[in-house]
Amino acid sequence: MKSTEIRQKFLDFFASKNHQVVSSSSLIPGNDPTIMFTVAGMVQFKDCFLGFDKRSYTRAATSQKCLRAGGKHNDLENVGYTARHHTFFEMLGNFSFGDYFKRDAITFAWEFLTGDQWLQLPKDKLMVTVYASDDEAYDIWHKEMGVPADKIVRIGDNKGAPYASDNFWTMGDTGPCGPCTEIFFDHGPSVAGGPPGSPDEDGDRYMEIWNNVFMQFNRDETGTLHPLPKPSVDTGMGLERLSTVLQGVKSNYETDILAGLVKAAARETSVAYSQDVPSLKVIADHIRACAFLVADGVLPSNEGRGYVLRRIVRRAVRHGYKLGQKGVFFHKLVADLAVLMGDAYPQLREGQARIEDALRLEEEQFARTLDIGMALLEKSLEGGKKVLDGKTAFTLHSTYGFPIDLTADICRERELELDMAGYERELKEEQERGRAAGTFKMTAGLAYDGAASCFHGYSESSRDATVIALYKGSEQVQQLSAGDEGVVVLDHTPFYAESGGQVGDVGTIAAAGGVAALFDVTDTQKVKSDVFGHQGRLASGSLKVGDAVSATIDLHKRTATQRNHSATHLLHAALREVLGTHVEQKGSLVNADRTRFDFSHPKALTAEEIGKIEAVVNHVVMQNYAVDVGLMSYDDAIKAGAMALFGEKYGDEVRVLKMGDFSTELCGGTHVGRTGDIGLFKIITEGGVAAGIRRVEATTGEGALALVQAQEAELKAATELAQAQPGDLLNKLEKLQAELKAAQKEAQSLKGQLALGQVDDLLAKQVAVNGTNVVIALLEGLDGATVRDMSDKLMDRLGNGIAVLASNGDGKASIIARVAKDLTGKVKAGELVNFVAQQVGGKGGGRPDMAQAGGTQPENLPAALQGVAGWLGEKL
Repeated sequence: MKSTEIRQKFLDFFASKNHQVVSSSSLIPGNDPTIMFTVAGMVQFKDCFLGFDKRSYTRAATSQKCLRAGGKHNDLENVGYTARHHTFFEMLGNFSFGDYFKRDAITFAWEFLTGDQWLQLPKDKLMVTVYASDDEAYDIWHKEMGVPADKIVRIGDNKGAPYASDNFWTMGDTGPCGPCTEIFFDHGPSVAGGPPGSPDEDGDRYMEIWNNVFMQFNRDETGTLHPLPKPSVDTGMGLERLSTVLQGVKSNYETDILAGLVKAAARETSVAYSQDVPSLKVIADHIRACAFLVADGVLPSNEGRGYVLRRIVRRAVRHGYKLGQKGVFFHKLVADLAVLMGDAYPQLREGQARIEDALRLEEEQFARTLDIGMALLEKSLEGGKKVLDGKTAFTLHSTYGFPIDLTADICRERELELDMAGYERELKEEQERGRAAGTFKMTAGLAYDGAASCFHGYSESSRDATVIALYKGSEQVQQLSAGDEGVVVLDHTPFYAESGGQVGDVGTIAAAGGVAALFDVTDTQKVKSDVFGHQGRLASGSLKVGDAVSATIDLHKRTATQRNHSATHLLHAALREVLGTHVEQKGSLVNADRTRFDFSHPKALTAEEIGKIEAVVNHVVMQNYAVDVGLMSYDDAIKAGAMALFGEKYGDEVRVLKMGDFSTELCGGTHVGRTGDIGLFKIITEGGVAAGIRRVEATTGEGALALVQAQEAELKAATELAQAQPGDLLNKLEKLQAELKAAQKEAQSLKGQLALGQVDDLLAKQVAVNGTNVVIALLEGLDGATVRDMSDKLMDRLGNGIAVLASNGDGKASIIARVAKDLTGKVKAGELVNFVAQQVGGKGGGRPDMAQAGGTQPENLPAALQGVAGWLGEKL
């Protein structure tokens, strides 16, 4: 049975059991900062299990794409070396949100696996595990399903603490938890390994194929388990493992989809197809992870999810290199993947060209340094060393783009020890500089278990309400006094809480009483998905829980924010119309001053493209379309052509925003009533923020008018300064620029001639270092090009010698090292130039006979040059 058939059969089975079949969510969890990637099928239902999200159904089934390659959920180092580990995999799951529990979950699993209409697995090939004290699950398996006692294993606390067990699931140190029961398939005695719970359980004979988690308790801070009022079910079954069983093979990599990718990897690396070559399996696994990440909006970068993608791509490329493939090849496997999985995941076919381009660019970038990096690694291991030092590992990372786990991978293959402590010491300072700064929110981490806030801000700017909670810092209090900073939670509010890129509203909360209270709201954030926290400062009076108040937003700022938010939707559609449908939103920030919009595009926008985008948006504004808002199911909205925005989390019922026939998107933000309310739309800046990601900042209405007026004033001032007539400024500036360039060229030529005349003076200062003629000189005020020309002239006359010339022109250090070819066996110009560069805040490189470097501390050049003769004395 093909993997595609198995996936569909699973979903059909649970649909027949009244489960809502839900589409796979993105690999990027929506609005969940606790995990980097979707690591299990339950991730998209997390708020349902926690009680924060109510769905129209209480049973669900999915085939969820998952990734485990970063953070604590990281299988990367095992991929390719075991039969089961993957970075990307598909998890089949069925879920109950307070509906059915153990009996139905176990019955469903057994019927699907063994039933005549379904998979028909032989019952004698299956065995199960239960938590040691879970007699209920044991009895259901034994007495109702008829599983023999010798096929049921009780697993206790085998991980060193109470409830720390392979068969007890927890969401965290506290919160929902419960026992689980796992189903194993026995591959037979020809495969090494023992049953679960035995000393050799880690073998491959008994393979876990399904895990049923019973969320039965809530664990408090003391470790005490309290029964949940609505126990739930969360199950997961790996499609790859189930395919292994049904296709009669012993490894996931022998199943139809992965075997096809292993064959493609063999083709592109020009080696014979074999399941015994780990590198082919690494490449086959990694193309799925990388392609799906790009399809879901991730691009290679130096931080966060982009860095995980970069690590996976480079690991795959290195394994191709190991097989002898020195050219780019990895991106060519995307076409094979689209054929094998495109029916289930159409985004692979739709985005094939974009995915290939992103992976090819990353391959090309790494290929430029891979050879050099591997040569450095080999050199560092000369003499039979068994430890790769931390400094070399850091250099491989910082200079040649080797992620540390790739270096660790190489060390493991060669049975070498990696000096991780040394690497971490070298990396520490860089990590601290590069660590992304978090945005502090007063609402983060507030404990709240009260009623939800009712939001009225779509239609009202002021609302009478009651204070239902107060916070001072992170502590919940009964009262705030004048001068206190804190957070106010209301039962009703017109304030929009930051979400979907739109900033939270500001305004006031006023209460009558003995002394009138006035709370200045400086931001609005969500304490929970449906609880709004108004953060700010109590300017006067006192505010208590239970007080009746009037909450009023700053309408001027809200209106300006709405204009910019609606314009953001039009900008998105205009970008796709002008640049192409590959454009996808990668982030946004909308406030009263402007909109900031990040999107996928491989190159900078031209002035002509920017002009077209502005024209398209302003045309739609002038059409004065009504901005229609409707509610519908998520699936219906997508079928109707609505665009779901990157990184956002959507429930079953979504808010669809439509502006004429030009833009239809899912959005929970606040907007203008008609496009004409936006007024003028004007782009402020355009630039790059990461590889393949561009950013446009724009403004509307009064902000756009102010921008145009400022630009006109600047143009008028420039015209007067250039003494040009109106309309002739460009011609006048071009003429002045040509004259300036000519004067600069003449001055540089004269300066160079003067400098070249100093070659005789430099030769007169040469010294002998162990019999070799050496010139070391600091040339004041010259640029790098002139210093390079001087080095050419100097070496012509110096002969078999060495020269180090440095300059401090333009406030920077410029250094060039020249070594006669006969001496490069003893002295490398790159090592020599870096000896100087490291002392002036820089680094450089080049050929063995000539290398250049720059630095940011030219004041240190005299001292650095003084040490050159001694350094050379140790080499010559």
